[in-house]
Amino acid sequence: MALPTLAGIMVAMPEFVDPTSRLMTSFLAAVAEFRADLDYPVPWFVDDVDPQALVDPAAFEAYAARVLGERNSSSVRPGFVPMTTLWWVDRQRFLGRLAIRHRLTPALEKCGGHIGYDVRPSARRQGHATAMLAAALPIARSLGISQALVMCDTTNIASQRVIEANGGQLLDITEQKRRYWVPITRS
Repeated sequence: MALPTLAGIMVAMPEFVDPTSRLMTSFLAAVAEFRADLDYPVPWFVDDVDPQALVDPAAFEAYAARVLGERNSSSVRPGFVPMTTLWWVDRQRFLGRLAIRHRLTPALEKCGGHIGYDVRPSARRQGHATAMLAAALPIARSLGISQALVMCDTTNIASQRVIEANGGQLLDITEQKRRYWVPITRS
């Protein structure tokens, strides 16, 4: 893929990569940012990082392998469904993560949906979440998802805008969530 240019200078664009140990330092810095951010709850994936992976490179490599393995039904932990987790990065800087759940359970239909995303606090309000969701839709289509259920907290106006910018049509509003159907192919 050719990189865009600005005044003849090649400009790198953020992209999805598979979880990898080469991003350990940046990923752990993002985890610290998420934990220090008092304005938002800590995302579930932060608490799901194996504690030893926070200090040991070999354990971090095993953590990344576990996350990659969750794409296969045979490697899914009890209570989870197969999901494809991708990291949004700019060169060596971890900007966020996105997970596409391959199928929904009744619990995920109420709270979770097909796609969930988080942008590290220092990278928010820069269009990353909108770009991540847009980039995830063709991947979801390749997984056999015909339309994606995506949701956000009722108080999260930024995420509401992200979903709507990607064609999300409001399904309903529950006590805590705004639930949307997002078309996998845009017209």
